[in-house]
Amino acid sequence: MSTPYLRPVQSLGYVGLRAKDIDDWSSYGTRLLGLQAVDRSRATLALRMDDRKQRLIVNQDGGEGIGFFGWEMADAAALDRLGAHLESHGIEVAPGSRALADERRVADLIVLHDPLGNRLEFFHGAAAATEPFVPGRNISGFRTGPLGLGHVVLHVERIDEMMAFYRDLLGFRLTDYFLRPYQLYFLHVNSRHHSIAFAATGKNAVHHMMLELYSLDDVGQGYDLAAGEEGRIAVTLGRHCGDFVTSFYTWNPSGFMIEYGWGARDIDPATWQPSERREGPSIWGHDRMWLSPELRAEAREMRLANAERGLRRPVQVLPGNHEVMAGVCPWFEAMKRQQRSA
Repeated sequence: MSTPYLRPVQSLGYVGLRAKDIDDWSSYGTRLLGLQAVDRSRATLALRMDDRKQRLIVNQDGGEGIGFFGWEMADAAALDRLGAHLESHGIEVAPGSRALADERRVADLIVLHDPLGNRLEFFHGAAAATEPFVPGRNISGFRTGPLGLGHVVLHVERIDEMMAFYRDLLGFRLTDYFLRPYQLYFLHVNSRHHSIAFAATGKNAVHHMMLELYSLDDVGQGYDLAAGEEGRIAVTLGRHCGDFVTSFYTWNPSGFMIEYGWGARDIDPATWQPSERREGPSIWGHDRMWLSPELRAEAREMRLANAERGLRRPVQVLPGNHEVMAGVCPWFEAMKRQQRSA
């Protein structure tokens, strides 16, 4: 096993989306997701979700999926060390041109490919916008900052190679994993439960990208909007076992899914210990339309087993974004007693 890189990636900073029609992304991104469309040209569209000048860059190249992943580093020195580290392990690293850095709205970057050919851009010095973020629809905003723009999940054909590259070379850390109803491994680079994950499905493609909202009502209202479009919803409303996110998924114009969620847990990377999640992907809901009938039935059986066991997780809220009700929750009090006696 290679020695992990000592100064790991900070967050997922931006992604480049491949598309057949920019108009489709402009409508979907603003009216459903609530992103802000900026810097549109004939073949490209930039989308904002916070104080950064851009987070999603759509390229009308006739394709589908994600064309590049932008991973953020702390500074120029960290970027240089990463490049040297990768080259010492035989990875081909190319410096990004000044024109490319300007296009990505960053100070500098390097470019390489992972074992399955995904284009990775490691950068520092992302430019902040001078104007405040103006959402495309009335939402409270997206939870980003040090956590990055969200997370991505990839279908992968050779999972051992991908795990060795991201975990052992880049220093991404395993959060947890499950093996049923399909194999999925979650890796983190900061206190977000995962910034990337790999589904061992025997193919190579983007599975989904997650965007996290500040308000559960943003998610619910987005669900109403998506339900009004035939074929838009890919996964029904539900709550995950691992990161505790309440979310639903829609098909986007780039041919994969966007998870639209709220209430993600924070982890402590310094003390976190990975483990297998035998309870599966979701506590409740999340009927996955994209699964085969057999795997869809297995996933449902796992959710029903979770309900029979009374599986619950604390709700994750931000200070000032909740009100405390009077009374006592018997389940939560029992859980605290168990923790004190352990």
